[in-house]
Amino acid sequence: MSKNPAPLHPWSLSHLLGRVARELDRNDSVFSLPSRRFFQHAGTSPLADTLGGQPVATPVGPAAGPHTQLAQNIVLSWLGGGRSFELKTVQILDDLDIERPCIDMQNVGYNIEWSQELSLEKSLLEYVKSAVILEVLGRWEPLLEKLGQPGGHAFELSVGYDLAGVKSEKMTRLIQGLRDASGIIETLRPEIRGPFAALREVPVSPEIVHTATISTFHGCPPAEVEGIVRYLMTAHGLDVTVKLNPTLLGFDNVKEILHDRLGYTDIPLVRQAFDQDQTFDGALEMINRMKDFAAGQGQEFGIKLTNTLVVKNHRGVMPGYQMYLSGKPLHVLAITLLDRLAEALPGVLRLGTCAGPVPVAFSAGIDKNNLPDAVALGLSPVTICSDLLKPGGYGRMAAGLRALVKEVNAVGNGLADLRTQAEDRAKALGYRDAVGALSAKLATTEGCRNYTREATEKKLRRVDATLRRFDCVACNNCVTVCPNNAFWAVSTGDEPDLAAKSQYLVLAELCNNCGNCTTFCPEEGMPHLIKPRLYTNEDFWHQNQEDGFLLIGAEKLRISGGNDEDRAVLARVLTGETDLILPD
Repeated sequence: MSKNPAPLHPWSLSHLLGRVARELDRNDSVFSLPSRRFFQHAGTSPLADTLGGQPVATPVGPAAGPHTQLAQNIVLSWLGGGRSFELKTVQILDDLDIERPCIDMQNVGYNIEWSQELSLEKSLLEYVKSAVILEVLGRWEPLLEKLGQPGGHAFELSVGYDLAGVKSEKMTRLIQGLRDASGIIETLRPEIRGPFAALREVPVSPEIVHTATISTFHGCPPAEVEGIVRYLMTAHGLDVTVKLNPTLLGFDNVKEILHDRLGYTDIPLVRQAFDQDQTFDGALEMINRMKDFAAGQGQEFGIKLTNTLVVKNHRGVMPGYQMYLSGKPLHVLAITLLDRLAEALPGVLRLGTCAGPVPVAFSAGIDKNNLPDAVALGLSPVTICSDLLKPGGYGRMAAGLRALVKEVNAVGNGLADLRTQAEDRAKALGYRDAVGALSAKLATTEGCRNYTREATEKKLRRVDATLRRFDCVACNNCVTVCPNNAFWAVSTGDEPDLAAKSQYLVLAELCNNCGNCTTFCPEEGMPHLIKPRLYTNEDFWHQNQEDGFLLIGAEKLRISGGNDEDRAVLARVLTGETDLILPD
Protein backbone atom coordinates (compact mmCIF):
# COMPACT_ATOMS: atom_id res chain seq x y z
CA MET A 1 0.00 0.00 0.00
CA SER A 2 1.14 3.51 -0.77
CA LYS A 3 2.66 5.76 1.86
CA ASN A 4 2.98 8.62 -0.60
CA PRO A 5 0.43 11.41 -1.07
CA ALA A 6 -2.40 10.62 -3.48
CA PRO A 7 -1.27 11.53 -7.02
CA LEU A 8 -4.45 13.51 -7.74
CA HIS A 9 -6.51 16.02 -5.83
CA PRO A 10 -9.73 16.55 -7.86
CA TRP A 11 -11.22 20.00 -8.09
CA SER A 12 -14.66 20.66 -6.63
CA LEU A 13 -17.73 21.09 -8.83
CA SER A 14 -17.87 24.82 -8.10
CA HIS A 15 -14.16 25.18 -8.93
CA LEU A 16 -14.64 23.43 -12.29
CA LEU A 17 -17.78 25.34 -13.20
CA GLY A 18 -16.13 28.62 -12.28
CA ARG A 19 -13.29 27.92 -14.66
CA VAL A 20 -15.67 26.88 -17.46
CA ALA A 21 -17.60 30.15 -17.27
CA ARG A 22 -14.58 32.43 -17.10
CA GLU A 23 -12.55 30.58 -19.72
CA LEU A 24 -15.33 30.37 -22.28
CA ASP A 25 -15.95 34.10 -21.93
CA ARG A 26 -12.29 35.09 -22.04
CA ASN A 27 -10.63 32.54 -24.34
CA ASP A 28 -13.53 30.90 -26.22
CA SER A 29 -12.38 27.56 -24.86
CA VAL A 30 -13.23 25.09 -22.10
CA PHE A 31 -10.46 23.36 -20.18
CA SER A 32 -8.04 24.60 -22.87
CA LEU A 33 -10.02 23.01 -25.72
CA PRO A 34 -10.89 25.80 -28.24
CA SER A 35 -14.55 25.89 -29.28
CA ARG A 36 -13.53 25.38 -32.91
CA ARG A 37 -12.44 21.88 -31.88
CA PHE A 38 -15.77 20.96 -30.25
CA PHE A 39 -17.92 18.45 -32.09
CA GLN A 40 -20.96 20.52 -33.00
CA HIS A 41 -24.42 18.94 -33.11
CA ALA A 42 -27.00 20.41 -35.45
CA GLY A 43 -30.50 19.29 -34.53
CA THR A 44 -31.11 15.54 -34.66
CA SER A 45 -27.82 13.66 -34.64
CA PRO A 46 -27.22 11.43 -37.69
CA LEU A 47 -25.14 9.28 -35.34
CA ALA A 48 -27.92 8.62 -32.82
CA ASP A 49 -27.84 5.17 -31.26
CA THR A 50 -28.98 3.27 -28.17
CA LEU A 51 -26.62 1.93 -25.50
CA GLY A 52 -27.99 -0.24 -22.72
CA GLY A 53 -31.47 1.07 -23.48
CA GLN A 54 -30.33 4.70 -23.28
CA PRO A 55 -30.49 7.01 -26.30
CA VAL A 56 -27.11 8.57 -27.12
CA ALA A 57 -26.21 11.18 -29.70
CA THR A 58 -23.12 9.22 -30.81
CA PRO A 59 -22.00 5.63 -30.12
CA VAL A 60 -18.45 6.86 -29.45
CA GLY A 61 -16.51 7.95 -26.40
CA PRO A 62 -13.42 7.47 -24.25
CA ALA A 63 -12.39 4.00 -23.09
CA ALA A 64 -11.81 3.18 -19.44
CA GLY A 65 -8.46 4.73 -18.70
CA PRO A 66 -6.79 8.08 -18.13
CA HIS A 67 -9.59 9.97 -19.90
CA THR A 68 -12.40 8.84 -17.60
CA GLN A 69 -11.00 9.30 -14.12
CA LEU A 70 -11.61 12.99 -13.43
CA ALA A 71 -14.66 15.15 -14.15
CA GLN A 72 -12.84 17.58 -16.45
CA ASN A 73 -11.57 14.63 -18.52
CA ILE A 74 -15.14 13.51 -19.13
CA VAL A 75 -16.26 17.05 -19.97
CA LEU A 76 -13.47 17.30 -22.54
CA SER A 77 -14.50 13.99 -24.14
CA TRP A 78 -18.10 15.22 -24.19
CA LEU A 79 -17.06 18.45 -25.92
CA GLY A 80 -15.19 16.32 -28.44
CA GLY A 81 -18.41 14.45 -29.23
CA GLY A 82 -18.11 11.44 -26.94
CA ARG A 83 -21.45 10.21 -25.60
CA SER A 84 -20.43 6.82 -24.20
CA PHE A 85 -18.23 7.06 -21.12
CA GLU A 86 -16.59 3.89 -19.86
CA LEU A 87 -15.50 5.03 -16.41
CA LYS A 88 -11.98 4.16 -15.30
CA THR A 89 -11.84 0.63 -13.94
CA VAL A 90 -12.34 0.35 -10.19
CA GLN A 91 -11.26 -2.47 -7.91
CA ILE A 92 -10.93 -3.25 -4.23
CA LEU A 93 -7.25 -2.19 -4.19
CA ASP A 94 -7.64 1.58 -4.19
CA ASP A 95 -4.26 2.63 -2.79
CA LEU A 96 -1.95 1.42 -5.54
CA ASP A 97 1.60 2.67 -6.04
CA ILE A 98 1.75 2.85 -9.83
CA GLU A 99 5.30 3.47 -10.95
CA ARG A 100 6.08 6.45 -13.17
CA PRO A 101 6.15 7.15 -16.00
CA CYS A 102 3.17 4.93 -16.77
CA ILE A 103 2.34 5.92 -20.38
CA ASP A 104 4.55 5.61 -23.48
CA MET A 105 2.80 6.74 -26.68
CA GLN A 106 5.78 7.61 -28.87
CA ASN A 107 4.82 5.25 -31.68
CA VAL A 108 2.50 2.36 -30.94
CA GLY A 109 1.20 2.77 -27.41
CA TYR A 110 2.11 1.17 -24.10
CA ASN A 111 1.11 1.66 -20.49
CA ILE A 112 1.58 0.10 -17.07
CA GLU A 113 -1.56 1.56 -15.50
CA TRP A 114 -3.88 -0.68 -13.51
CA SER A 115 -7.04 0.97 -12.38
CA GLN A 116 -8.28 4.02 -10.51
CA GLU A 117 -5.75 6.26 -8.73
CA LEU A 118 -8.39 7.67 -6.39
CA SER A 119 -9.90 5.96 -3.40
CA LEU A 120 -13.21 4.26 -4.14
CA GLU A 121 -14.99 6.97 -2.15
CA LYS A 122 -13.36 9.71 -4.25
CA SER A 123 -13.99 7.78 -7.46
CA LEU A 124 -17.69 7.60 -6.63
CA LEU A 125 -17.84 11.32 -5.97
CA GLU A 126 -15.92 12.11 -9.16
CA TYR A 127 -18.20 9.97 -11.32
CA VAL A 128 -21.37 11.52 -9.87
CA LYS A 129 -19.83 14.98 -10.18
CA SER A 130 -19.21 14.20 -13.86
CA ALA A 131 -22.85 13.28 -14.38
CA VAL A 132 -23.99 16.51 -12.73
CA ILE A 133 -21.65 18.81 -14.65
CA LEU A 134 -22.70 17.33 -18.01
CA GLU A 135 -26.36 17.96 -17.22
CA VAL A 136 -25.55 21.54 -16.23
CA LEU A 137 -23.36 22.30 -19.24
CA GLY A 138 -25.84 20.60 -21.56
CA ARG A 139 -28.38 23.28 -20.67
CA TRP A 140 -26.11 26.32 -20.33
CA GLU A 141 -26.92 28.67 -23.21
CA PRO A 142 -23.49 30.32 -23.65
CA LEU A 143 -21.97 26.89 -24.29
CA LEU A 144 -24.84 25.61 -26.44
CA GLU A 145 -24.22 28.51 -28.82
CA LYS A 146 -20.85 26.86 -29.56
CA LEU A 147 -21.85 23.22 -29.18
CA GLY A 148 -25.36 22.90 -30.56
CA GLN A 149 -27.79 20.44 -28.95
CA PRO A 150 -25.62 17.79 -27.28
CA GLY A 151 -28.19 14.98 -27.06
CA GLY A 152 -28.08 12.00 -24.75
CA HIS A 153 -25.12 10.20 -23.23
CA ALA A 154 -24.46 7.11 -21.12
CA PHE A 155 -22.02 6.20 -18.36
CA GLU A 156 -20.73 2.65 -17.94
CA LEU A 157 -19.07 1.15 -14.86
CA SER A 158 -15.85 -0.84 -15.37
CA VAL A 159 -14.82 -3.29 -12.65
CA GLY A 160 -12.11 -5.87 -11.91
CA TYR A 161 -10.50 -8.15 -11.05
CA ASP A 162 -12.00 -10.96 -8.94
CA LEU A 163 -15.37 -11.90 -7.46
CA ALA A 164 -14.34 -11.39 -3.83
CA GLY A 165 -13.18 -7.86 -4.57
CA VAL A 166 -16.32 -6.98 -6.54
CA LYS A 167 -18.49 -8.30 -3.69
CA SER A 168 -16.51 -6.47 -0.98
CA GLU A 169 -18.17 -3.88 1.22
CA LYS A 170 -16.21 -0.98 -0.31
CA MET A 171 -17.02 -1.97 -3.87
CA THR A 172 -20.65 -2.58 -2.94
CA ARG A 173 -20.93 0.98 -1.62
CA LEU A 174 -19.51 2.35 -4.86
CA ILE A 175 -21.79 0.29 -7.10
CA GLN A 176 -24.86 1.10 -5.01
CA GLY A 177 -23.85 4.75 -5.03
CA LEU A 178 -23.80 4.75 -8.82
CA ARG A 179 -27.11 2.91 -9.02
CA ASP A 180 -28.75 5.52 -6.77
CA ALA A 181 -26.71 8.70 -6.45
CA SER A 182 -29.59 10.89 -5.28
CA GLY A 183 -27.93 11.73 -1.95
CA ILE A 184 -24.62 12.75 -3.53
CA ILE A 185 -26.39 14.76 -6.22
CA GLU A 186 -28.22 16.80 -3.59
CA THR A 187 -24.96 17.54 -1.74
CA LEU A 188 -23.47 18.85 -5.00
CA ARG A 189 -26.34 21.17 -5.95
CA PRO A 190 -25.24 24.09 -3.72
CA GLU A 191 -22.01 24.21 -5.74
CA ILE A 192 -23.98 25.11 -8.87
CA ARG A 193 -23.84 28.88 -8.49
CA GLY A 194 -22.75 32.09 -10.17
CA PRO A 195 -23.65 32.08 -13.87
CA PHE A 196 -25.06 28.55 -13.42
CA ALA A 197 -27.34 29.35 -10.46
CA ALA A 198 -30.51 29.10 -12.57
CA LEU A 199 -29.56 25.46 -13.28
CA ARG A 200 -29.15 24.43 -9.66
CA GLU A 201 -32.21 22.18 -9.79
CA VAL A 202 -31.36 20.70 -13.17
CA PRO A 203 -32.74 17.14 -13.50
CA VAL A 204 -29.98 14.57 -12.94
CA SER A 205 -30.88 10.89 -13.07
CA PRO A 206 -29.73 9.23 -9.84
CA GLU A 207 -29.11 6.05 -11.82
CA ILE A 208 -25.66 7.00 -13.09
CA VAL A 209 -24.88 3.60 -14.62
CA HIS A 210 -27.07 0.92 -16.18
CA THR A 211 -24.29 -1.32 -17.41
CA ALA A 212 -20.94 -2.66 -16.24
CA THR A 213 -17.91 -3.98 -18.08
CA ILE A 214 -15.77 -6.66 -16.47
CA SER A 215 -12.08 -6.22 -17.16
CA THR A 216 -10.69 -9.77 -17.43
CA PHE A 217 -7.13 -8.75 -16.74
CA HIS A 218 -4.44 -8.71 -14.05
CA GLY A 219 -4.95 -12.34 -13.13
CA CYS A 220 -8.74 -12.32 -13.23
CA PRO A 221 -9.45 -16.08 -13.09
CA PRO A 222 -11.47 -17.23 -16.13
CA ALA A 223 -13.59 -19.42 -13.84
CA GLU A 224 -14.67 -16.36 -11.85
CA VAL A 225 -15.77 -14.21 -14.79
CA GLU A 226 -19.16 -15.86 -14.99
CA GLY A 227 -19.58 -15.51 -11.24
CA ILE A 228 -18.98 -11.76 -11.51
CA VAL A 229 -21.48 -11.51 -14.37
CA ARG A 230 -24.15 -13.34 -12.38
CA TYR A 231 -23.46 -11.28 -9.26
CA LEU A 232 -23.64 -7.89 -11.00
CA MET A 233 -26.86 -8.87 -12.74
CA THR A 234 -28.64 -10.36 -9.73
CA ALA A 235 -27.33 -8.22 -6.88
CA HIS A 236 -27.19 -4.86 -8.68
CA GLY A 237 -29.53 -5.20 -11.67
CA LEU A 238 -26.83 -4.26 -14.18
CA ASP A 239 -26.49 -5.30 -17.79
CA VAL A 240 -22.98 -6.71 -18.11
CA THR A 241 -20.28 -6.71 -20.78
CA VAL A 242 -17.20 -8.92 -20.57
CA LYS A 243 -14.01 -7.52 -22.05
CA LEU A 244 -12.10 -10.18 -23.95
CA ASN A 245 -8.33 -10.37 -24.39
CA PRO A 246 -6.37 -10.63 -27.66
CA THR A 247 -4.69 -13.72 -26.20
CA LEU A 248 -7.83 -15.67 -27.25
CA LEU A 249 -6.26 -15.84 -30.71
CA GLY A 250 -3.50 -18.03 -29.33
CA PHE A 251 0.23 -17.42 -29.06
CA ASP A 252 1.14 -18.56 -32.58
CA ASN A 253 -1.60 -16.52 -34.28
CA VAL A 254 -0.74 -13.36 -32.35
CA LYS A 255 2.95 -13.83 -33.12
CA GLU A 256 2.21 -14.31 -36.83
CA ILE A 257 0.11 -11.13 -36.98
CA LEU A 258 2.32 -8.97 -34.80
CA HIS A 259 5.75 -10.10 -35.99
CA ASP A 260 5.30 -11.50 -39.50
CA ARG A 261 2.41 -9.53 -40.94
CA LEU A 262 2.88 -6.17 -39.21
CA GLY A 263 6.63 -6.30 -38.66
CA TYR A 264 6.79 -5.63 -34.91
CA THR A 265 9.57 -8.16 -34.39
CA ASP A 266 10.95 -5.99 -31.60
CA ILE A 267 7.93 -6.64 -29.36
CA PRO A 268 8.48 -9.77 -27.22
CA LEU A 269 5.31 -11.64 -26.26
CA VAL A 270 4.68 -13.09 -22.81
CA ARG A 271 3.63 -16.73 -23.21
CA GLN A 272 2.43 -16.91 -19.60
CA ALA A 273 -0.28 -14.35 -20.42
CA PHE A 274 -1.69 -16.77 -23.00
CA ASP A 275 -1.41 -19.79 -20.72
CA GLN A 276 -3.30 -18.07 -17.88
CA ASP A 277 -6.09 -16.61 -19.98
CA GLN A 278 -9.35 -18.09 -21.15
CA THR A 279 -9.19 -20.31 -24.24
CA PHE A 280 -11.10 -19.46 -27.41
CA ASP A 281 -13.43 -22.44 -27.00
CA GLY A 282 -13.92 -21.55 -23.34
CA ALA A 283 -14.87 -18.01 -24.35
CA LEU A 284 -17.49 -19.34 -26.77
CA GLU A 285 -19.01 -21.48 -24.03
CA MET A 286 -19.01 -18.54 -21.63
CA ILE A 287 -20.73 -16.26 -24.15
CA ASN A 288 -23.50 -18.78 -24.78
CA ARG A 289 -24.07 -19.50 -21.08
CA MET A 290 -24.11 -15.83 -20.08
CA LYS A 291 -26.36 -14.92 -23.00
CA ASP A 292 -28.92 -17.42 -21.78
CA PHE A 293 -28.52 -16.42 -18.14
CA ALA A 294 -29.04 -12.75 -18.98
CA ALA A 295 -32.17 -13.55 -20.99
CA GLY A 296 -33.57 -15.39 -17.99
CA GLN A 297 -32.96 -12.29 -15.87
CA GLY A 298 -34.51 -9.95 -18.41
CA GLN A 299 -31.12 -8.30 -18.89
CA GLU A 300 -28.46 -8.03 -21.54
CA PHE A 301 -25.04 -9.65 -21.79
CA GLY A 302 -22.43 -8.28 -24.19
CA ILE A 303 -18.76 -8.56 -25.07
CA LYS A 304 -16.08 -5.97 -25.72
CA LEU A 305 -12.95 -6.33 -27.85
CA THR A 306 -10.34 -5.98 -26.51
CA ASN A 307 -8.13 -5.45 -23.54
CA THR A 308 -4.55 -4.43 -24.24
CA LEU A 309 -1.94 -7.12 -24.91
CA VAL A 310 0.62 -8.06 -22.27
CA VAL A 311 4.15 -7.82 -23.70
CA LYS A 312 7.65 -7.70 -22.25
CA ASN A 313 8.97 -4.24 -21.47
CA HIS A 314 11.61 -4.03 -24.17
CA ARG A 315 11.78 -0.23 -24.45
CA GLY A 316 12.93 0.71 -20.97
CA VAL A 317 10.93 3.95 -20.99
CA MET A 318 8.70 2.76 -18.15
CA PRO A 319 9.74 0.61 -15.16
CA GLY A 320 8.84 -3.04 -14.73
CA TYR A 321 9.16 -6.37 -16.53
CA GLN A 322 6.01 -6.14 -18.64
CA MET A 323 3.68 -3.55 -20.13
CA TYR A 324 0.42 -3.38 -22.07
CA LEU A 325 0.31 -2.84 -25.83
CA SER A 326 -2.38 -0.67 -27.43
CA GLY A 327 -2.79 1.33 -30.62
CA LYS A 328 -2.62 0.26 -34.24
CA PRO A 329 -1.32 -3.33 -33.96
CA LEU A 330 -4.01 -4.06 -31.38
CA HIS A 331 -6.63 -2.97 -33.92
CA VAL A 332 -5.61 -5.69 -36.36
CA LEU A 333 -5.55 -8.30 -33.57
CA ALA A 334 -9.01 -7.25 -32.33
CA ILE A 335 -10.65 -7.28 -35.78
CA THR A 336 -9.14 -10.71 -36.44
CA LEU A 337 -10.54 -12.00 -33.15
CA LEU A 338 -13.93 -10.44 -33.92
CA ASP A 339 -14.00 -12.27 -37.24
CA ARG A 340 -13.28 -15.60 -35.56
CA LEU A 341 -16.00 -15.02 -32.99
CA ALA A 342 -18.56 -13.97 -35.61
CA GLU A 343 -17.82 -17.11 -37.61
CA ALA A 344 -18.08 -19.39 -34.55
CA LEU A 345 -21.27 -17.76 -33.21
CA PRO A 346 -23.60 -17.30 -36.21
CA GLY A 347 -26.65 -15.21 -35.36
CA VAL A 348 -25.46 -14.56 -31.80
CA LEU A 349 -23.46 -11.33 -32.08
CA ARG A 350 -25.21 -8.04 -32.80
CA LEU A 351 -23.22 -7.02 -35.85
CA GLY A 352 -24.11 -5.39 -39.15
CA THR A 353 -27.76 -6.06 -39.93
CA CYS A 354 -27.92 -9.06 -37.57
CA ALA A 355 -30.00 -8.25 -34.49
CA GLY A 356 -28.24 -10.88 -32.40
CA PRO A 357 -28.80 -11.02 -28.65
CA VAL A 358 -25.16 -10.18 -27.75
CA PRO A 359 -24.05 -6.60 -28.45
CA VAL A 360 -20.38 -6.03 -29.24
CA ALA A 361 -18.41 -3.03 -28.01
CA PHE A 362 -14.96 -2.22 -29.37
CA SER A 363 -11.81 -0.42 -28.26
CA ALA A 364 -8.55 -1.15 -30.06
CA GLY A 365 -6.50 1.35 -32.02
CA ILE A 366 -9.44 3.53 -33.04
CA ASP A 367 -8.62 6.82 -34.76
CA LYS A 368 -10.28 9.18 -37.24
CA ASN A 369 -9.29 6.97 -40.18
CA ASN A 370 -10.85 3.71 -39.00
CA LEU A 371 -13.70 4.97 -36.80
CA PRO A 372 -16.24 4.99 -39.69
CA ASP A 373 -15.33 1.40 -40.64
CA ALA A 374 -15.64 0.20 -37.05
CA VAL A 375 -19.04 1.81 -36.52
CA ALA A 376 -20.22 0.46 -39.88
CA LEU A 377 -19.64 -3.08 -38.57
CA GLY A 378 -22.38 -2.55 -35.99
CA LEU A 379 -19.95 -2.23 -33.09
CA SER A 380 -21.36 -0.07 -30.32
CA PRO A 381 -20.03 1.68 -28.41
CA VAL A 382 -16.67 2.27 -30.05
CA THR A 383 -14.29 3.78 -27.52
CA ILE A 384 -10.92 5.49 -27.88
CA CYS A 385 -7.85 5.83 -25.68
CA SER A 386 -4.40 5.77 -27.34
CA ASP A 387 -5.28 8.22 -30.09
CA LEU A 388 -6.42 10.83 -27.54
CA LEU A 389 -2.97 10.71 -25.92
CA LYS A 390 -1.32 12.17 -29.01
CA PRO A 391 -0.98 15.85 -30.03
CA GLY A 392 -4.44 17.29 -30.50
CA GLY A 393 -5.78 15.26 -27.60
CA TYR A 394 -9.53 15.32 -27.10
CA GLY A 395 -10.01 17.29 -30.32
CA ARG A 396 -8.97 14.17 -32.25
CA MET A 397 -12.26 12.52 -31.27
CA ALA A 398 -14.22 15.34 -32.90
CA ALA A 399 -12.20 14.89 -36.09
CA GLY A 400 -13.11 11.21 -36.17
CA LEU A 401 -16.77 11.94 -35.60
CA ARG A 402 -16.81 14.49 -38.41
CA ALA A 403 -15.39 11.81 -40.70
CA LEU A 404 -18.12 9.44 -39.50
CA VAL A 405 -20.87 12.00 -40.15
CA LYS A 406 -19.54 12.46 -43.68
CA GLU A 407 -19.75 8.71 -44.29
CA VAL A 408 -23.27 8.47 -42.85
CA ASN A 409 -24.56 11.41 -44.86
CA ALA A 410 -23.12 9.92 -48.03
CA VAL A 411 -25.14 6.70 -47.73
CA GLY A 412 -28.39 7.67 -46.03
CA ASN A 413 -29.99 9.06 -42.92
CA GLY A 414 -28.36 7.24 -40.03
CA LEU A 415 -26.18 4.46 -38.69
CA ALA A 416 -28.58 1.73 -39.84
CA ASP A 417 -28.05 2.78 -43.47
CA LEU A 418 -24.28 2.88 -42.99
CA ARG A 419 -24.29 -0.65 -41.57
CA THR A 420 -26.61 -1.98 -44.25
CA GLN A 421 -24.40 -0.61 -47.01
CA ALA A 422 -21.26 -2.13 -45.45
CA GLU A 423 -23.01 -5.50 -45.16
CA ASP A 424 -24.34 -5.42 -48.72
CA ARG A 425 -20.95 -4.50 -50.15
CA ALA A 426 -19.22 -7.30 -48.26
CA LYS A 427 -21.71 -9.94 -49.42
CA ALA A 428 -21.54 -8.72 -53.00
CA LEU A 429 -17.80 -9.39 -52.86
CA GLY A 430 -18.39 -12.90 -51.53
CA TYR A 431 -17.67 -12.36 -47.83
CA ARG A 432 -19.77 -13.69 -44.96
CA ASP A 433 -20.38 -10.18 -43.67
CA ALA A 434 -18.67 -6.80 -43.22
CA VAL A 435 -16.52 -8.11 -40.36
CA GLY A 436 -15.20 -10.88 -42.59
CA ALA A 437 -14.47 -8.39 -45.35
CA LEU A 438 -12.52 -6.06 -43.07
CA SER A 439 -10.58 -8.92 -41.49
CA ALA A 440 -9.65 -10.21 -44.94
CA LYS A 441 -8.51 -6.75 -45.98
CA LEU A 442 -6.27 -6.44 -42.91
CA ALA A 443 -4.73 -9.80 -43.77
CA THR A 444 -3.30 -8.38 -47.01
CA THR A 445 -0.08 -6.44 -47.40
CA GLU A 446 -1.84 -3.36 -48.73
CA GLY A 447 -4.79 -3.56 -46.36
CA CYS A 448 -2.67 -3.57 -43.21
CA ARG A 449 -0.07 -1.07 -44.44
CA ASN A 450 -1.16 1.74 -42.09
CA TYR A 451 -0.88 -0.57 -39.09
CA THR A 452 2.66 -1.82 -39.65
CA ARG A 453 5.80 -1.00 -37.72
CA GLU A 454 7.05 1.00 -40.70
CA ALA A 455 3.92 3.18 -40.66
CA THR A 456 3.94 3.83 -36.91
CA GLU A 457 7.65 4.42 -36.33
CA LYS A 458 7.73 8.07 -37.22
CA LYS A 459 10.30 10.28 -35.56
CA LEU A 460 8.92 12.93 -33.27
CA ARG A 461 9.99 16.53 -33.64
CA ARG A 462 13.07 17.36 -31.56
CA VAL A 463 15.04 20.58 -31.07
CA ASP A 464 18.52 21.01 -29.64
CA ALA A 465 17.46 22.69 -26.42
CA THR A 466 17.04 21.87 -22.75
CA LEU A 467 13.65 22.64 -21.26
CA ARG A 468 13.59 25.52 -18.78
CA ARG A 469 11.08 26.65 -16.18
CA PHE A 470 10.11 29.68 -18.26
CA ASP A 471 10.26 29.98 -22.04
CA CYS A 472 10.26 27.08 -24.51
CA VAL A 473 9.34 26.45 -28.14
CA ALA A 474 5.67 26.92 -27.16
CA CYS A 475 4.43 24.00 -29.27
CA ASN A 476 1.39 23.46 -27.00
CA ASN A 477 1.86 19.66 -27.09
CA CYS A 478 1.92 19.36 -23.31
CA VAL A 479 -1.54 20.93 -23.12
CA THR A 480 -3.18 18.65 -25.67
CA VAL A 481 -1.55 15.30 -24.78
CA CYS A 482 -2.29 15.54 -21.04
CA PRO A 483 -5.40 13.44 -20.33
CA ASN A 484 -6.06 15.27 -17.05
CA ASN A 485 -5.94 18.84 -18.39
CA ALA A 486 -3.08 19.50 -15.98
CA PHE A 487 -1.25 21.96 -18.28
CA TRP A 488 -2.26 25.57 -18.66
CA ALA A 489 -0.90 27.92 -21.31
CA VAL A 490 -0.75 31.63 -20.50
CA SER A 491 -0.14 34.21 -23.21
CA THR A 492 2.69 36.54 -22.23
CA GLY A 493 2.39 39.06 -25.03
CA ASP A 494 5.14 41.66 -24.87
CA GLU A 495 6.61 40.68 -21.48
CA PRO A 496 10.20 42.01 -21.87
CA ASP A 497 11.93 39.32 -19.79
CA LEU A 498 10.30 36.38 -21.60
CA ALA A 499 10.92 35.33 -25.17
CA ALA A 500 8.15 32.78 -25.83
CA LYS A 501 4.66 33.84 -26.84
CA SER A 502 3.18 31.55 -24.18
CA GLN A 503 4.27 30.15 -20.84
CA TYR A 504 3.25 26.68 -19.71
CA LEU A 505 2.20 25.96 -16.16
CA VAL A 506 1.26 22.71 -14.41
CA LEU A 507 -1.93 22.46 -12.36
CA ALA A 508 -0.25 20.11 -9.91
CA GLU A 509 -3.44 18.88 -8.25
CA LEU A 510 -4.52 17.41 -11.59
CA CYS A 511 -1.13 15.94 -12.61
CA ASN A 512 -0.36 12.28 -11.88
CA ASN A 513 3.12 12.35 -13.46
CA CYS A 514 2.10 9.91 -16.22
CA GLY A 515 4.95 11.18 -18.40
CA ASN A 516 3.02 11.62 -21.64
CA CYS A 517 4.05 15.28 -21.90
CA THR A 518 7.72 14.24 -21.82
CA THR A 519 7.23 11.97 -24.83
CA PHE A 520 5.90 14.75 -27.03
CA CYS A 521 7.99 17.69 -25.77
CA PRO A 522 10.50 18.68 -28.52
CA GLU A 523 13.00 19.85 -25.89
CA GLU A 524 15.04 17.72 -23.52
CA GLY A 525 13.32 17.51 -20.15
CA MET A 526 10.17 16.57 -18.27
CA PRO A 527 7.59 19.36 -18.55
CA HIS A 528 5.42 18.16 -15.66
CA LEU A 529 8.39 18.49 -13.28
CA ILE A 530 10.28 21.43 -14.81
CA LYS A 531 7.49 23.87 -15.61
CA PRO A 532 6.03 25.81 -12.65
CA ARG A 533 3.77 23.50 -10.63
CA LEU A 534 0.81 25.45 -9.24
CA TYR A 535 -1.31 24.47 -6.25
CA THR A 536 -4.59 25.99 -5.12
CA ASN A 537 -4.98 23.71 -2.07
CA GLU A 538 -2.57 24.45 0.76
CA ASP A 539 -2.90 21.03 2.45
CA PHE A 540 -2.12 19.21 -0.77
CA TRP A 541 0.86 21.52 -1.36
CA HIS A 542 2.29 20.63 2.05
CA GLN A 543 1.63 16.90 1.47
CA ASN A 544 3.74 17.13 -1.68
CA GLN A 545 6.71 18.70 0.11
CA GLU A 546 5.89 22.15 -1.25
CA ASP A 547 7.38 21.15 -4.61
CA GLY A 548 5.81 24.04 -6.49
CA PHE A 549 4.01 27.32 -5.97
CA LEU A 550 0.95 27.80 -3.78
CA LEU A 551 -1.47 30.38 -5.15
CA ILE A 552 -3.85 32.05 -2.75
CA GLY A 553 -6.15 34.68 -4.14
CA ALA A 554 -8.12 37.11 -2.06
CA GLU A 555 -7.92 40.83 -2.71
CA LYS A 556 -4.37 40.26 -3.93
CA LEU A 557 -2.58 37.20 -5.28
CA ARG A 558 -0.10 35.60 -2.90
CA ILE A 559 2.51 33.15 -4.18
CA SER A 560 4.44 30.84 -1.87
CA GLY A 561 7.27 28.48 -2.76
CA GLY A 562 10.29 28.64 -5.03
CA ASN A 563 12.84 31.46 -4.98
CA ASP A 564 12.32 35.21 -5.14
CA GLU A 565 13.23 35.47 -8.83
CA ASP A 566 10.87 32.70 -9.94
CA ARG A 567 8.02 34.08 -7.83
CA ALA A 568 8.52 37.51 -9.39
CA VAL A 569 8.44 36.13 -12.95
CA LEU A 570 5.44 33.93 -12.15
CA ALA A 571 3.57 36.91 -10.68
CA ARG A 572 4.03 38.82 -13.94
CA VAL A 573 2.99 35.80 -16.01
CA LEU A 574 -0.16 35.35 -13.97
CA THR A 575 -1.24 38.99 -14.03
CA GLY A 576 -4.96 39.06 -14.73
CA GLU A 577 -5.12 35.28 -15.33
CA THR A 578 -5.42 33.61 -11.94
CA ASP A 579 -9.20 33.84 -11.76
CA LEU A 580 -9.24 31.09 -14.41
CA ILE A 581 -7.86 28.55 -11.97
CA LEU A 582 -8.36 29.80 -8.43
CA PRO A 583 -11.51 28.56 -6.67
CA ASP A 584 -14.27 31.04 -5.97
